[in-house]
Amino acid sequence: MATAEKYVGGGVPRKEDPKLLTGQGTFLEGLTLPGMLHAALVRSPHGSARINSVDVSAAAAAEGVVAAYSGADLADEWAAGLPMAWPVTDDIRIPDHWPVAQDVARYVGDAVAVVVATSRNAALDAAELVEVDYEVLEAVVDVEAALADDAPRVHESFDDNKSYTWALTNGDVDAAFAKADVVVSERYTQPRLIPNAMEPRAVVAQSVPSTGDFTVWSTTQIPHVAKVLFALTLGIPEGQIRVIAPSDVGGGFGSKLNVYAEEALCIALARRLGKPVKWVAGRSEGYLATIHGRDQVQKIEIAATSDGDILGYRVNIAAAMGAYLQLVAPGVPLLGAFLYCGCYGGEAYHFECTGVFTNTTPTDAYRGAGRPEATYAIERAIDALAREVGVDAAEIRRRNFLPAGDMVQSPGGLAFDSADYEPALDRALELLDYDGFRSDQAERREGGGGKQIGVGFSSYVEICGLAPSQVLASLKYAAGGWDAATVRMLPTGKAEVVTGSSPHGQGHVTSWSQIAADALGIPYEDVTVLHGDTHVAPHGMNTYGSRSLAVAGVAVHNACDRVVDKARGLAAHLLEVAPEDLEYEAGTFSVKGVPDRTKSMPELAFAAWTAHSLPEDSEPGLEASCVYDPPNFTFPFGTHVAVVEVDTETGAVDLVRYIAVDDCGPVINPVIVDGQVHGGVAQGIAAALYEEATYAEDGTLETSSMVNYLVPSAAEFPSFETDRTVTPSTSNPMGVKGIGEAGTIGSAPAVINAIVDALSHLGVTDVPMPASPERVWRAIQAAQGGEA
Repeated sequence: MATAEKYVGGGVPRKEDPKLLTGQGTFLEGLTLPGMLHAALVRSPHGSARINSVDVSAAAAAEGVVAAYSGADLADEWAAGLPMAWPVTDDIRIPDHWPVAQDVARYVGDAVAVVVATSRNAALDAAELVEVDYEVLEAVVDVEAALADDAPRVHESFDDNKSYTWALTNGDVDAAFAKADVVVSERYTQPRLIPNAMEPRAVVAQSVPSTGDFTVWSTTQIPHVAKVLFALTLGIPEGQIRVIAPSDVGGGFGSKLNVYAEEALCIALARRLGKPVKWVAGRSEGYLATIHGRDQVQKIEIAATSDGDILGYRVNIAAAMGAYLQLVAPGVPLLGAFLYCGCYGGEAYHFECTGVFTNTTPTDAYRGAGRPEATYAIERAIDALAREVGVDAAEIRRRNFLPAGDMVQSPGGLAFDSADYEPALDRALELLDYDGFRSDQAERREGGGGKQIGVGFSSYVEICGLAPSQVLASLKYAAGGWDAATVRMLPTGKAEVVTGSSPHGQGHVTSWSQIAADALGIPYEDVTVLHGDTHVAPHGMNTYGSRSLAVAGVAVHNACDRVVDKARGLAAHLLEVAPEDLEYEAGTFSVKGVPDRTKSMPELAFAAWTAHSLPEDSEPGLEASCVYDPPNFTFPFGTHVAVVEVDTETGAVDLVRYIAVDDCGPVINPVIVDGQVHGGVAQGIAAALYEEATYAEDGTLETSSMVNYLVPSAAEFPSFETDRTVTPSTSNPMGVKGIGEAGTIGSAPAVINAIVDALSHLGVTDVPMPASPERVWRAIQAAQGGEA
């Protein structure tokens, strides 16, 4: 059903912003319940240590303390260990992961005891009184070192540190490499990154002892998924658990896409003590106990002709899982497994990933989740191929792009539903003035000055809209890929949208209001969107992987269509015509040829509520639901361009321009899209130039706070230049794709490629991330035969 678009595509103001800008946001730090207690965790200071004993007696006797427990004290609270929902292979090794360690602490930050008190400060003070007798063991923190035969075992029950090996082959890889004129072999590292949401993780659990019911408030991206997993972990009937993600979750970036020890622990403590229990992470505590991202070593080979036409790909990844397997950690590399060929063609493809245990904070999905890693490898390697065969960096991409079309087969085995990569590259080159840039670069090089400029490209394609369910089943993912929506017209002519997605900054309330307002023909202001509460919105698969619009948003769209169809029947009944004799536009049904005989959606909503005159076999009310399971993923793409100036004497890098041309299909709200791109690009640039979590050999996190983990501010970035091409997806009726992770996926390789380009005349071919001045300077010295 086609309706005129009044709101979709327009930059209407975000509904979410007024309360945030006026200090009226809702955050868990501010939630107080009668009789509420506060929990503080005692965490291991050792990367690996046997727990010989835990003495909580002094803590239990401290002022304000209600209870103190060791892991052994709480062992009978758990029906199962903390959940892991993606066993990617049949023989994957999944260690027990208890909310409080009972035998061995396996990373710095692993919880070994908990104290509950009447105030947070009292709990924190008493936690320092807990005495733990540790037997310090040898730790291993480097992913490659952990694979060595003589490496310390993270889990003594396993004979090595491998969790799994997963492989994918498409075509005759050996034959493709055998006939290649050129083989480019590259090795890249993905530094470990620490998410920094504005609001740290927090949870409040309240029990009703008389009924056995529990309400859990959590800064989570996944209230519906968490509800199921809380039930399994704690042995509580799912129907007795209500999970609420507050309306403002303070950002997530994947770090809140998890079921954490502290959530399960607060529920268990509330059950045991009969009072609400609250835990809020300190910022430094979050650095230890919230998942980290990336941490991979990548080896990629490209086989090509002498002209640079790609024939085949070989990829081998070692991915650090950390000490335990968090919710979807094993599957994160698989989200990029099909994309190490990027948007390029070829005859054959092989990918292999080994998940590795290390004595470090567990990793999991961080903005982009597998796709930034894949894009970095292929976009760096295709620049290496360009240098090898003497072809321009933009031309090598154009030469190897997959053809435009629908359901284009990629060497990695995916069918890209809407491919058209050249226009995005062309637009980026136009915005850059590529010829002019190369002329300026040549002049600088001829002048021999200390500051040189470079340009870097990244033409990416990503896999979004985590679905369909049957495909996820083939990858051994434990959940589905559908999402749900209910749309109802209220008797006053307003509309209510109930969505299974759970936003944490993406602007769902605004976008869903735009979709519903256009479909129902009512003002955008007259749409209310409800979300994030499993009692209000009982069905959903939540928010991650740029799936919200392409799955949950389409569910809203389809539910609106069903409401309009029901309204059509009612209008026909009231106007005494056949449904097919009605035209529908902008919320009003009119009789064909008799335009003054009409019924509007508000009129029909009131009539459906009174139920005074309804069609036979129809029910009162104007409401419909949709559970949408997409037939395919969506595949946004684009080209990002970075321009840098590098001081060859100091290694300092100045990012002077950044251009992002993205294709996410039709845009619902351009302001929101630009905001998502800006935020994503900032995180990708941060990985390229600033951020890296590092560990000492004994497992101590050296970058344990913002003092020594460099998070850039707006001052470190230029104004981003954004533009778009529009290639609708053919996998859903709205043609939409996804944009939330595009900036992070495209940006890091563009920046590093630009640095290498600036220094290529000096012989530099690689600079590791993050490209600190010291690393850049050392790369220059090494290329020139000096001491690096």
